[in-house]
Amino acid sequence: MSQTFFKWLYPGIKVKRWVFASLFGVLIVGVGAIFAVYPYPFVSSLGIVIILCGVLFIVLGMGKMIISLITLFLPQRERDIVDILYQRRFLERGPKVVAIGGGHGLSHLLLGLKEYTANLTAIVTVADSGGSSGRLREEFNIVAPGDIRNCLVALADAPALMGELFQYRFEEGHGLKGHNFGNLFLTAMVKITNGDFKKAVEESSKVLAIRGKVIPSTIHNVHLIAEYADGTKAQGEAKIPQANAQIKRVSLTPEDAMPTDDALTAIAQADIIVMGPGSLYTSILPNLIIKGMSEAIAASSAYKIYVCNVMTQQGETEGFTASDHLRVLQEHVDPKIIDACLINNAVISNEEALNRYRKENAYPVAADGERIKDLGVKVVAADLLSVSDYVRHDSKKLIQTLIKLIESQRVIKR
Repeated sequence: MSQTFFKWLYPGIKVKRWVFASLFGVLIVGVGAIFAVYPYPFVSSLGIVIILCGVLFIVLGMGKMIISLITLFLPQRERDIVDILYQRRFLERGPKVVAIGGGHGLSHLLLGLKEYTANLTAIVTVADSGGSSGRLREEFNIVAPGDIRNCLVALADAPALMGELFQYRFEEGHGLKGHNFGNLFLTAMVKITNGDFKKAVEESSKVLAIRGKVIPSTIHNVHLIAEYADGTKAQGEAKIPQANAQIKRVSLTPEDAMPTDDALTAIAQADIIVMGPGSLYTSILPNLIIKGMSEAIAASSAYKIYVCNVMTQQGETEGFTASDHLRVLQEHVDPKIIDACLINNAVISNEEALNRYRKENAYPVAADGERIKDLGVKVVAADLLSVSDYVRHDSKKLIQTLIKLIESQRVIKR
């Protein structure tokens, strides 16, 4: 015990100077206390001043000692200490928010929500079948890691370089070309954890020190099937938009795939559930049509919000208005899973950007709020646009509008 104590006095630890400063402060307080009890006003006043100086030394020494200890475990991150304390103390008092979806839409949403609450859970689709994820699914018989990777990076508190590493895509190399490092990392973690994809995601979350949780919607190796209006079918998330035909319905194989227990628990405990933005048929619905998922959302006491896309998508939602998006959701699952629909009502004036989308047969989603109300859902319309080379949701506008809606519901519940 004594040997361990004396190790604190070893040179280079940068602790002992602040220990001595605190001890010196205690000594000064003791001296000041002696002067303070003297019957002479001048002496007693001087004693109070000495006590205050001693307290200052104690506070300075203890504060600097704590910072020295923290920076031992967080090298090069002394500036992050205030942010970490803010996250742990303030953000952990935020509402329990569950975000459901996939693709870039979900990760974009998480970037903003993680600055509002630490009680954040992303339930992510694993039905992706294209690119690096599709190749890894075929070779290793695992669920798609790509959307999981994007969400992990979005919620990461690790240094930015770690996020860049996970998103790095190999441009050359036999067998490596086209793969993301993060996808390969998750695949390797699945093998290390004996095929436990859920455990692999949990361990990867620790590596990236994420705020909140990322949960696969299912750990079954599911594939998405689309049935078109003409009766034909296509299997595989990447192939579905390529048919350029009107989608009648989507389903999963195997049909008995179940949601993860963690996903169901998060939904049951949620204050707010946010679905979207993202591809309607290939990012949002693959989560909701899992057996028992929509029933769990409908049964939850959470306030449920659907964030509608700002542009239609070729091969999925051509010609769709906002109410058409909502109608398709209600036709596939329990209509009770949506309480409010968040839509953009700003007009896009950038003709250059619009022309680029027209070439892909994509157009702004019409904000037909009255038809949404007829479907029994509250409408929240706002300017949510960010227009540059691409037309998408402005992250700040979207989060600010969402927070206003969330806070209004929290006030109502109280």
